[in-house]
Amino acid sequence: MVIHAFTQACPARGDLGGRLHELLDRRLPIREIAWNSSHIEQPMSSQTPASVNRSGGERAAGTFRSHSVSQSKHLPVDRIIDNSGPNQIRERFSTFCNVLIDQHAAHAIVEPQERSSGFWFGGGNLVEASDGSLYVVGRYRNAGDSRTGVAAGTRGLELAIFRSSDKGATFEKVVSWEKAELNSPSGDVLSIEGSCLRFVDGGVELFVSTEKTGVAYPDVVGSFQKPGAGVWTIDVLRAASIEGLKTATVDAAFSSDCPEHLHVKDPFYWHTAHGDRLGYCSHPFGWSSSNTGVVDIPGTGTMAGVPQHSVFPRGSTWDVAMTRGTCILPIPKVGAFAADDYALLFYCGGECLRPIDEHATAVKRPRGYSCEEIGGAAFFVNDDVSSAERLSSLLPMFISPRGSGSSRYVDVLATADGFYATWQQSQDDFSQPLVLNFVSSAQAGSVLSE
Repeated sequence: MVIHAFTQACPARGDLGGRLHELLDRRLPIREIAWNSSHIEQPMSSQTPASVNRSGGERAAGTFRSHSVSQSKHLPVDRIIDNSGPNQIRERFSTFCNVLIDQHAAHAIVEPQERSSGFWFGGGNLVEASDGSLYVVGRYRNAGDSRTGVAAGTRGLELAIFRSSDKGATFEKVVSWEKAELNSPSGDVLSIEGSCLRFVDGGVELFVSTEKTGVAYPDVVGSFQKPGAGVWTIDVLRAASIEGLKTATVDAAFSSDCPEHLHVKDPFYWHTAHGDRLGYCSHPFGWSSSNTGVVDIPGTGTMAGVPQHSVFPRGSTWDVAMTRGTCILPIPKVGAFAADDYALLFYCGGECLRPIDEHATAVKRPRGYSCEEIGGAAFFVNDDVSSAERLSSLLPMFISPRGSGSSRYVDVLATADGFYATWQQSQDDFSQPLVLNFVSSAQAGSVLSE
C-alpha cells in the first residue's frame, strides 16, 4: 500500500517572527503594525475621540434542544493586524475593525458595581427603537469563583437594560432582573451571562443565558458535574415593550444534551436573506473550550433546523482554546464591497481557559483566558458564516491598553447616523466597564472606499 502525505503550505509572511521580536525588544513608539507578503511595514493611524424536559414529555412551543495575567509593559503595540490576503479586502476590513474598536477613543457608558478585578457590566447588545432611542442590555457580574459554587454569591448578579435618548451620550437604567426573577420551570438560576434584545413585529424579545439548578449532566459524563453546579441554557422573554419584559414569562428557548457542547449561552443574532439566525457560545462538559454555534430563528423566538455547534471553528494560535462569536455586522455596499454581501464576525478568544505561567524568556503579552478574553475578527460573504476567514489568524486584533488587556463581547449596531460599537474593556483597576465608540457613516464609508 502506498500512502501519500499531504502538507499544506503556509502563506509567505517574511521574517515575521524576527521582526515582531525586534519591535518588542526595541519598544518602538508605534501603536499598530501591519504586515503583508511583500514584507512592507505599514503604520496605520488611529482615529481620535470626538425548557429542559428531563421526563421525556412534550416540550413547550418555542423550545429547541440538540442531541489575571496583567498586560506586559514590554508590549508596545495595542493591535497587530494581519493583512496577508491577496487583495485589499483584508486590509480595509482590518482598518475598519480597528476604527470601530478604538481602545483609546472609547468611553464608559455603564460602570460595574465596583471598580476592581472581577467586576464588570456587558455581554449583551445595543439596539435602536423606532423612535430613535438606543437600548443596551447586559449583566452585572461581581467577583466570584464558579468552581466553588455561585448559589449564595453575587456572581452573575443582575440583568439590566439601559436607554439612551441622546444618541448614546448618556444611558439610564429602565428595567432589571435579579437572578431569582429569571427562575422558570426549567430550573432556578444560579448565574446570568450573555443576552440580546431583538425587536420583532408587535414587540420585543429578550434572549438570556443562565446557569440553572435541577438540570443534570448526561449520564455518560454525570460524574463530572460539580456539587451545586448546573447547566447553561438560553431562555426568551417576550413583551409588547421594553418595560413590559419585566413581567414577561421566562420560556425555554435553546439547550443541549450533547456532552461536547453541553452548555449553551451568550446569544447574539443577525439578519439574513432567509431569516434571522441566533449565534451562541458552547462549552463541553469539562469546560475545556469555548465554541461558536448557530441556529435559525425565523419566527418569534422559535428555533428551527439543526444547530451547528462549531460553525466557526477555534483557531490555531492565540484563539486555540476559545473562539466565541459575539456579533455579525453587515458591511455597507461601497467601493470594492458593492457587488456582494460582505459581513464581519467579531469574536472573543484566548490561548487557554485558565491563566498560565509564562516562561521567563517568552514574549510577554495578554494571552486571553476565561473572563479575560481578548478579541479578533473574521469576514465572510453571502450569509455563509461557516466560510468566515480570520483577519486575526496569528495574533489578536483587540487588546485593551490597560489592566489585563481584556477586550471582549464586541457588539456593533449600524444606524442611519453611523456605527455604535460597544465592548467590555479592562481598566487599570482590572474592572471591565461597558465602553462605546461611535463611527459616523461618512467616516466608515471613507475607510471602506479608500
